[in-house]
Amino acid sequence: MDFAQLNLHRVDLSLPVGPQLTRVLRDCIVRNLLIPGTRISEAEVGAKFGISRQPVREAFIKLAEEGLLEIRPQRGTFVRKISLQAVTDARFVREAVEADIVKACALAPSAELIRELRSQIRAQTRLADDRPAAFVPLDDEFHHTLAEGAGRTNAWAVIEGMKSQMDRVRQMTSTAYPLAHLIKQHTAVVDAVEAGDPLAAENAMRGHLQMILQDLPGIREEYPDYFDPMPA
Repeated sequence: MDFAQLNLHRVDLSLPVGPQLTRVLRDCIVRNLLIPGTRISEAEVGAKFGISRQPVREAFIKLAEEGLLEIRPQRGTFVRKISLQAVTDARFVREAVEADIVKACALAPSAELIRELRSQIRAQTRLADDRPAAFVPLDDEFHHTLAEGAGRTNAWAVIEGMKSQMDRVRQMTSTAYPLAHLIKQHTAVVDAVEAGDPLAAENAMRGHLQMILQDLPGIREEYPDYFDPMPA
């Protein structure tokens, strides 16, 4: 979709504009509203939000650092294709960190945490059939809640900072594949935590986060133009 056609939330000019704009543009890229190869300009973005070019430039630089935009001198700024290496690296880090997070939760299971996670799973189930793309933020909330339950909120912040490319694939997966299996995996994680079984919790989380490796070949075949070429 062309950037000018997007219906976007306005930024609050009473607050720092750069971080707000970065979030809005990141969301558009991660949700594949701006597909790889789309050209966007500082002037176009500034005009749409009624802001100067400086915060737009700051947002572009930040998103380029995250691998979501490519700034080509004298040619323009483009949405980058998805890096398979970045996806698999982010998944590797997530598995290592979140396996320890759920083990910690299972070693000292909290009734309050279990209630909250069960409530989230019910919400996921209600959305699954009707709005699959809306599952991704609920999935993030689930994993974030586990990190908070383990007292590892900063660890989740580290994961969030590197998983943008993985999230782009997750958005495509959410619209192409049934979500009942993902919800079943979430339930298995919570069951193991509630049972105070760290090994079962770890195995459930590892299996859950390895699922994207099974989906990647099919997603890449369906959306070949969205991905960087495979290395020779």
